[in-house]
Amino acid sequence: MSSEDLELRREAVAGLGRELRALMETVARTETPTEVLQELAGEVKRLEARFTGHRRERSEIPSVDVFPFGLRMYSPATGHGSAFAPPLEIEEREDGYIGRCVLGVAHEGPPGYAHGGMSALLLDELMGWACAAKGLPAMTIALDVRYQRPVPVELPLLLRAEVTGIEGRKITVDGTVAPESDPDAVLVAAQGRFVAPDLERARSLFPGAKNYQA
Repeated sequence: MSSEDLELRREAVAGLGRELRALMETVARTETPTEVLQELAGEVKRLEARFTGHRRERSEIPSVDVFPFGLRMYSPATGHGSAFAPPLEIEEREDGYIGRCVLGVAHEGPPGYAHGGMSALLLDELMGWACAAKGLPAMTIALDVRYQRPVPVELPLLLRAEVTGIEGRKITVDGTVAPESDPDAVLVAAQGRFVAPDLERARSLFPGAKNYQA
């Protein structure tokens, strides 16, 4: 696939993802009549049949992705092609990484607030990026999450992640979730422990990444 074709495909994947996210949000917050829901389920099933072509295997990397530690179009945290992702927009800073997103009603746990697993998911993702920035592509081995206040949906959020310790292949990362309007009002705080697999282990875990370099 040429670079131009690849970019066009990524734009198409992102466009479809955007509409799917909007659809999920509409479904989650609209009391549509039961008979209409039944009709729509049939329409969605018919639409699914239009997705033809190669169906990738479990360990196969999508053609639109860059792996490891690059663009992941279907990531449930950052993927612009994902129907589930907020998506989290990530930016590198001198002291680590920050992320911005808004969680919707489709991400609710208690009414009006995000499911706690969403905070863990987003922090885990951002912490992984912080590890990669240190030249240590790593996998999570522990994530200690402390929920200090509930996280409202439909509120612009600011996430932060900073590497605070490196011991060989083991990395410690601290992270927080706060309102973007008040970054010091921490809603969720976490500490993650990561390990960078050796080259042989990484290649066995990710056989689809032919050029994996640890």
